[in-house]
Amino acid sequence: MATRVQAAPFDLAAELAGFGQGPKVGAVVTFTGVVRDDSGTLRHMEIEHYPGMTERAIAAIEAEAAARWNLVDSLIVHRYGKLAPGEAIMMVATAAPHRGDAFAAAEYLMDYLKSRAPFWKKEFTAEGAEWVAAKSDDESALTRW
Repeated sequence: MATRVQAAPFDLAAELAGFGQGPKVGAVVTFTGVVRDDSGTLRHMEIEHYPGMTERAIAAIEAEAAARWNLVDSLIVHRYGKLAPGEAIMMVATAAPHRGDAFAAAEYLMDYLKSRAPFWKKEFTAEGAEWVAAKSDDESALTRW
């Protein structure tokens, strides 16, 4: 089980090299979140966080997932700083004996990272800058857990 919060880009293939290997692993699920440009005018996004607080919050979310599902391993990498459209923001990987646990834990982690991890996002467009507000769809996704 590992979590990292970093400014530098990550290499998905390198992150997954050696992840989820072992005789008890029957499924590995991965997800990568990417900066998208819904408006067609996004220049970049800036993500802020409080070091220490953010890592503790993500580690707590990961520990909750490990307690709820039969996970052999998990990995969360989340970036901060200036990111351009198309760049990877975060990744989640889960490894479990069975796919149901791997998929459920990955979805749980993604939902909670989106809504509860202490990151603040600001979008910079041709029209100016604006903080990204929480979305009701993201909040309602938590109700299934």
